[in-house]
Amino acid sequence: MRRVIASPFTSLDGMMAGPQGEIDWNAPYFDEEMADYVHAQFEDVDTLLFGRVTYQAFAQYWPDQGVKDSPAEAEEMNAIEKVVFSTTLDKAEWNNSRIVRDNIAEEIGRLKAQPGANLSIDGSPTLIHSFSQLGLIDEYRIRVHPVVLGGGVSLFNDQPEKMALRLLEARPFRSGVVLLRYESIK
Repeated sequence: MRRVIASPFTSLDGMMAGPQGEIDWNAPYFDEEMADYVHAQFEDVDTLLFGRVTYQAFAQYWPDQGVKDSPAEAEEMNAIEKVVFSTTLDKAEWNNSRIVRDNIAEEIGRLKAQPGANLSIDGSPTLIHSFSQLGLIDEYRIRVHPVVLGGGVSLFNDQPEKMALRLLEARPFRSGVVLLRYESIK
């Protein structure tokens, strides 16, 4: 069965974005080793799951500027299936994209039952919050950056109850980033 994998980057104090939504604080740590890791993650993923804000940012970048900046990565990003969970987005025009407005748990159950590789959430903090609260995430691949933001958008915002996780891997990168892979215990 396919798995839902949340793959956020965070600050040491657990923020996915700064107080104004900024994410540029992670750029100094995105070196060749991190690029290789991110690229390798696509080997076991064939569907990306997005919230509206992250989808719109990616859809604005990858079809045009992404092709100029990173042609190989852009080809993967533009070809992969994309599912946007949004009640406010009118249309999803980026290649291989579709919108899901309701019945989130049922849709994830249907997607997980289909043949194929895993489903990944990269970014999309609001979607990670919703999926965490609904118990829909099977694995967290958290890249913890050696920076403290002191506020912003928390990875586990409004988590209503205790959530048990099992450590699968802890891997340091030369940049100081540490990958923490956890499996949800259900």
